[in-house]
Amino acid sequence: MRRGRKADPDVSLEAMQRLFRDAFGEFCAGETHNIRSGVSERNLCQRLAFPLERAAYAAGLEQYRADVEYNRANDDSVKAIVGQHLEQVTITCDLILHSRGAVPDQDNLIAIEMKRSSHPEGEKAKDRHRLIALTRAPFHGVWPDGGTVDFEHVCGYVVGYFVELDRRAGVFRIEEYVSGETTDRFELPF
Repeated sequence: MRRGRKADPDVSLEAMQRLFRDAFGEFCAGETHNIRSGVSERNLCQRLAFPLERAAYAAGLEQYRADVEYNRANDDSVKAIVGQHLEQVTITCDLILHSRGAVPDQDNLIAIEMKRSSHPEGEKAKDRHRLIALTRAPFHGVWPDGGTVDFEHVCGYVVGYFVELDRRAGVFRIEEYVSGETTDRFELPF
């Protein structure tokens, strides 16, 4: 490495998993009253954005931002994903960690959807399907089943998390998504 040049920051799956867990632990410790009081998921995601962005910065990811309900693609168009039936679906993810287009090789790092356990299962299923689409590898025009897609669709997040808040049990039930698949399930108390 040449003198004065910083090493590329680590955006591996393991680094993003560690970053999420560290930020989530800080969030739970600092926001226990908010979590228990029943404030909206939007408020909780906004509060989680602070430690997530701090953790990213501490990890050398200075160009990345944690944004709540961010709905713009790099060209200022509304973000869209390809749905289950190869249809275009506009999206507004609850919380994302991304570079807002500043790092084209790996713009999208972490996508988070949050719901209370009392929400209807259909709403939770929509969030899970969104995370499946967001964490798939970038498309090059054709789905494995032969359907075609445009390059404009958002995908390629390193990891996604479906966070279900169960206030009665005092836990967050978390599902992890990588490459369009559920890869882990765990609980974190608050």
